[in-house]
Amino acid sequence: MTVAVDVEIAAALAPVYEAMKAIPPLAPGDWRGRREVFGAAIAAQAALLPVPDGVVVTSCAATAEDGATIPMRLYRPAEVRSPALAVYFHGGGMFLGSLDTHDARCRTYAELSGIPLLSVGYRLAPEHPHPVPVEDCFAAVRWAAGNAAGLGADPNRIAVMGDSAGGGLAAGVALLARDRGAPAVAAQILIHPMLDDRTIVARPDLEGIATWTVEDNRTGWRCLLGEAAGGPDTPGYAAPARATDLRGLPPAYVETGQLDIFRDENITYADRLGRAGVPVELIQYPAVPHAFDTFDPEAAVSRRATAGRVLALQAL
Repeated sequence: MTVAVDVEIAAALAPVYEAMKAIPPLAPGDWRGRREVFGAAIAAQAALLPVPDGVVVTSCAATAEDGATIPMRLYRPAEVRSPALAVYFHGGGMFLGSLDTHDARCRTYAELSGIPLLSVGYRLAPEHPHPVPVEDCFAAVRWAAGNAAGLGADPNRIAVMGDSAGGGLAAGVALLARDRGAPAVAAQILIHPMLDDRTIVARPDLEGIATWTVEDNRTGWRCLLGEAAGGPDTPGYAAPARATDLRGLPPAYVETGQLDIFRDENITYADRLGRAGVPVELIQYPAVPHAFDTFDPEAAVSRRATAGRVLALQAL
């Protein structure tokens, strides 16, 4: 049985679905076509988001293991309420997104929570396959910890946070930090995270509803992992759902949507975290697809989701 989409989100998606009918279907694995089509859509959605006043944005950079420069932006609210800091990784299926596409979102989280955010412009696949993206993100967290005093942050209150692919990268960084013994990660805030390269089987109940399909997902994982995607040897740092030991990880906030193709992998990961002794908060928003809040940030369900993320930040 197909679940009806939330009324407000459905209204916002109607013109999107209509516009997609005019675009020739993208072939499985066509990341260039998806980058063109989805990139334009993401940029258009980002341009519609309100941009809060009073958040000071400063450009900075970390250095990757191979010497590459990782651009970052520090979002500092007018009223900083605690010495916590969240390092944010943008979404985009591992081959899309940028600092710009998530600029308004980071401003909003910083203003509403009173917590500074450090947004990371990690390098994208397929030009930079695994382990480059997660290592770039890890280098950014290590930079944040090493420069905590100058940032006005407590190095023991640094969280990782991200949406979609960025949520998967945040979970991967939490695993890396645990296994390498540093830097300390206080929490992981995972917003409809992309965690499992085996999510490539279509769900009939999401036919015509999914805003990120299994073919899109297969394309993203192939960009990151090549032909190894979906095989037996995917490392947990690339696809955290593959990690066999989740003990000792930082407390987690995991959010998903009922009509998201990531729903099952998100719920399973949260359950595994809990069984491993990790404090975990799991929230499923009803009748909404992947990245629902980007289509109508003013919808009631989107406002609830934003409030939940802000509370997770304020709990740091």
